[in-house]
Amino acid sequence: MNTRVLALLAAVEFGTLLVLLVNLATVHVPVVATLLGPLHGCAYIAAIIGTAMCAGPTSRPTLLSLVPGVGGALAVVTLRAGWSR
Repeated sequence: MNTRVLALLAAVEFGTLLVLLVNLATVHVPVVATLLGPLHGCAYIAAIIGTAMCAGPTSRPTLLSLVPGVGGALAVVTLRAGWSR
């Protein structure tokens, strides 16, 4: 898996979290949470698995990808900076 795919997953992870939090803080429409909650969870898990496939299961980028909400973005930045294992 390359960093472009991981960057897309990181954007989906962060974007869905942002929409979920804005929804919770303002109008709290249950349909939004019903649709975006599982999408956010899948993007979070996919970012972790994708980072582990790229950099190894015990690498710094993989550990950073475990941070909820922004972990995927942190992992992408770390991978692009040259960290792999």
